[in-house]
Amino acid sequence: MDVAADVVIVGAGIVGAACARALARAGSRVTVLDRGAAASATSAHGEGNLLVSDKGPGPELELAQVSLGRWAHLADELADELGPRFPSIEHEAKGGLVVVTSADGLDGLRGFADAQRAAGVEAVEVSAERARGLEADLAPGVVGAVYYPQDAQVQPVAAAEALLASARRAGAVVRTGVEVTGPLLGADGRLTGVATSQGDVPAGDVVVAAGPWSAQVAERLGSWIPVRPRRGMVLVTTPMGQRIRHKVYDGDYFAATQSAGAELQTSAVIESTRGGTVLIGSSREQVGFDDRFSAEVLAQMARRAVAVFPFLARTNVMRSYLGFRPYMPDHLPAIGPDPALTGLWFATGHEGAGVGLAPATGDLLAAAMLGLAPAVDPGAYAVDRPGLRNHRPADVSDVQVTGVTPASDTSGGARGEARI
Repeated sequence: MDVAADVVIVGAGIVGAACARALARAGSRVTVLDRGAAASATSAHGEGNLLVSDKGPGPELELAQVSLGRWAHLADELADELGPRFPSIEHEAKGGLVVVTSADGLDGLRGFADAQRAAGVEAVEVSAERARGLEADLAPGVVGAVYYPQDAQVQPVAAAEALLASARRAGAVVRTGVEVTGPLLGADGRLTGVATSQGDVPAGDVVVAAGPWSAQVAERLGSWIPVRPRRGMVLVTTPMGQRIRHKVYDGDYFAATQSAGAELQTSAVIESTRGGTVLIGSSREQVGFDDRFSAEVLAQMARRAVAVFPFLARTNVMRSYLGFRPYMPDHLPAIGPDPALTGLWFATGHEGAGVGLAPATGDLLAAAMLGLAPAVDPGAYAVDRPGLRNHRPADVSDVQVTGVTPASDTSGGARGEARI
């Protein structure tokens, strides 16, 4: 079989784009496939956060610290490479401010910040007075805060498109409107590409970077990954003169991100954009791919935002949007090879941190695929790590592709047609 690509990446969101750029710039022939438009799903429905403030010590924070440094350099690299006619990724090192309204909340925030500082995070405790020096419109009930100068933001769609444009300049091919329908299998059972709605795409390796849809793609390829969609909503105000200068959120945000419950979780997350609008989040709930808006969820988010910035009660909301985050049961992404199906790799499961973690994810995946030295220990993100094993269905085989009917092709291998 002629191999049209060294690597096929399924998913043209920001994680897939970062993987494509890292691999293409390292010399791999890369093809990116997406059933929709590039950067049109999860990447288009987030806020572009690059955060360390919401991550406790451990593997996710380590990946975020590497990635945050990469973003600072990427903003300049991409601007130089793509030129002034390409839209800016709007990288802004605005800093984050976590506020609390009770003494107990302040004690908890202090303990969390102490642990983060021990792990290398810049976390500066500030008094209520100092917090109002950073954000003049904070509610009177705010009793203290922690300031995170390392927190930043990008425009997520522009950033994803810039990464894809850079990957194209390095030889990558991006094909949209192409849906993966099954695997191509060699005579030895190895994955040798994908069958799609637009024909077969042979490849040396296949990377699933399809965000919350990764479990569906994995099943079509005869594998498994415990990614589930977690719905989130955002309110967008009408444009105004800038009154919010940092990413500001209440102390409940970290608990919401780490919750394993399927029930609704809301917290106040508020920030301005360069266009003058204010983005208000956040919500998290596991309702499958139900894309209906909930007035009660939006109302909860609005109430929590007003409790932090009372002036927002007099501000008009011009629209809202929702998206699905790729949730993993242990709150860590899966980055690396499938343990059972040779030729299959994953870069998924970042939940709400995909934008922030994308550059380091791309680098880590490329290092594993090309035999290079990784920036962080890859073991914590392995697909077969202990934190995921208990979630593996009993009927999923560890040694052969399941749910697939092989069909002979002229290459001497087989095309798998998924029965889903």
